[in-house]
Amino acid sequence: MTSRSQIRQQVREQRRALSPREREAAAWALADELGRQRLFRNARHLAAYLAVDGEMDPLPLMLRAWEMGKQVYLPVLIPVGGNRLWFAPYQPGDPLTPNRFGIPEPLRAARQRIPPQRLDLVLTPLVAFDEQGHRLGMGGGFYDRSFAYLRRHRHWLRPHLVGLAYDFQRRPALPAADWDVPLSAVATEQRLYLPQETVR
Repeated sequence: MTSRSQIRQQVREQRRALSPREREAAAWALADELGRQRLFRNARHLAAYLAVDGEMDPLPLMLRAWEMGKQVYLPVLIPVGGNRLWFAPYQPGDPLTPNRFGIPEPLRAARQRIPPQRLDLVLTPLVAFDEQGHRLGMGGGFYDRSFAYLRRHRHWLRPHLVGLAYDFQRRPALPAADWDVPLSAVATEQRLYLPQETVR
């Protein structure tokens, strides 16, 4: 089986090869698909991310969420947070500041952040996925650490974790690690993959 690092390299090269027009078209097609799902429609508090390195862009979904009166959050890294994610509210035009990885975060995150348990839906970036709900990220483990309670405690029903990806990021099977937190679903520009019993 191809190693996790090899998969990361291959898929990141594929993503970077897409033209801006191809990325935009894929992002709007994904938003049309996921935006129809109850999983998205019922979420009042949802987290997204700002796309980097050719990632699937959640901006069309964020625009739809704001139009529907939902509260959108972005992930933030707090220096004393044990390398776990918190989430800060975000509206168009809010000031941003780069974190230690150069990824923009809401400037007022320290005062307004909430823990992951307060969210209904989390749109997660990923490098690769399989139809069993396994997600391969960039290797930092931030999402897995932040949502580890979903794996340990069966009574937690929120949030639903939905990966956003291009369909070419799908793999037949990914090498899974013990600490991986499975996704509730993966949305691509072609379809919605539902590896678990998830509200639709």
